Amino acid sequence: MSKVMTPYHQRIAHEKRALILEAATALFLELGYDRTSLARIAERSGVSRATLFKQFPSKAALFDAMVTESWSTADEEEPPPAGNIVDGLSTIGRRYADLLSRPQMTDLFRIVIAELPRFPELANAQFSRGKTPYFESVRGYLLAEHEAGTVRVDDVDLAATQFLGMISNYIFWPTLLVPDWEVGAERVAQVVDEAVRTIAARYAATGRGSSTND
Repeated sequence: MSKVMTPYHQRIAHEKRALILEAATALFLELGYDRTSLARIAERSGVSRATLFKQFPSKAALFDAMVTESWSTADEEEPPPAGNIVDGLSTIGRRYADLLSRPQMTDLFRIVIAELPRFPELANAQFSRGKTPYFESVRGYLLAEHEAGTVRVDDVDLAATQFLGMISNYIFWPTLLVPDWEVGAERVAQVVDEAVRTIAARYAATGRGSSTND
């Protein structure tokens, strides 16, 4: 008979999981993925080895969890409904900018880049468990808009890449090379708005970026 966790024990387990992931990220950045053991992570996070191994039986499983949580949205929002390309892309763009602004996202990419020559599986995990699912959600939204007749997009993969790239190339990627790179809230909003206008101008069926019913 399985034991059902009480709300209290669920909260404790969640808090310990967060401590483990935080310690693992810090140690991966400090010592490297190879030199960081699960035992050292348990010590740094202040949990027992048994507790850590119960949640993460391997270092690979722990890294997979880091990727999944870094790419997850705050409340797992659904894609916006099709019908207005400007409103929909504005919502997606703001979500993406918020996601890229998380410190753990920068940390994750730094770990992957540093360890890529010796541990290509980390990049594979980052791509398959993080970036690809997120990209597919944006691709799915653009496809829904295309099917609704709001936009005409022959290559949704390219359109999704164009939109996300315009945002990440200004907000995120410079942070990996310029430690003091900061983008204020007003600038972030401007970057997102310009990306939306560009995609709407290029693909909107009406030429206005709004619903075909307008």
